[in-house]
Amino acid sequence: MDLRSAQVFVTLADTLHFGQTATRCNLSSSAVSRQLARLEDAVGAPLMERDKRHVAITPAGREVLQLARRWLAEWSALRAALGGNEEQLHGQLRVYASVTASYTVLAKVLPPLRKRYPGIELLLHTGDQADGIERVLAGQEDCAVVAEPDRLPASLAFAPLRRSPLVLIGPSDKGPLQKTMQAHLKKDEEPDWSSTPLVLAERGLARERLLKHLQSRGINPLLYSEVGGHEAVVSMVSLGFGVAVVPEIVITASPQRSAIQVLPWLSDLDDFVIGLCSKRDLLKDPLMDAFWRSAVAEV
Repeated sequence: MDLRSAQVFVTLADTLHFGQTATRCNLSSSAVSRQLARLEDAVGAPLMERDKRHVAITPAGREVLQLARRWLAEWSALRAALGGNEEQLHGQLRVYASVTASYTVLAKVLPPLRKRYPGIELLLHTGDQADGIERVLAGQEDCAVVAEPDRLPASLAFAPLRRSPLVLIGPSDKGPLQKTMQAHLKKDEEPDWSSTPLVLAERGLARERLLKHLQSRGINPLLYSEVGGHEAVVSMVSLGFGVAVVPEIVITASPQRSAIQVLPWLSDLDDFVIGLCSKRDLLKDPLMDAFWRSAVAEV
């Protein structure tokens, strides 16, 4: 396995798409197929299962992928050591973040990183931030932007970047729910959470903290809907389906922010601490070390 075939195979394992791999590696799709075929011949086993619609990595492919990643990381470290110039670092890092974190946290981190380390390419994957830690543990990502959990797995490192309070939000339109909230505001009284529709994320820290808080008060809340991710929660609230607890940073970045209002209740929930999460062993990789230090420097 040479350097080029290792780079192509790692990219193919990330994308599971020959066309995308070809674009990223500046090759044709047929050239990517030939690189894979030569590697499979050398290994003596199929590394990818593919048909017209799907590409999947085989057990043998996962073994080769680990070897290729280690080799590429060691190669980057060797280049940096021999060149004596950290700006010469080259390679890819897989980073996972929610859409909100991409607009806010990463938008601040990436410009200085690209200026200092132009050879580091970030492969950004977006989704529900509640999935970030599991994706890092599973080896699907090198790093994720997540909220610090109450208990961080011992194999992971966490670098705090910013805080965001958890706030209660409701719709700002003139619908029935908004009128009910306004009535409670005028009376300076907290709503009855057992009859006030709540919208919750399907999983994650905000959900856990809210339910734990209500449970401690002996309240069985009225759950109207459970959706994937804080961005979807804000959308549901903006449409008048319920109230919700979300990190304030999500509201700031939301296109629906004018359709919601922050309500004064449930304000004693612990803040979100948002930061980077990665496997401790991976911090030895020069690429990850450069990204990690560059991000922390922007705090």
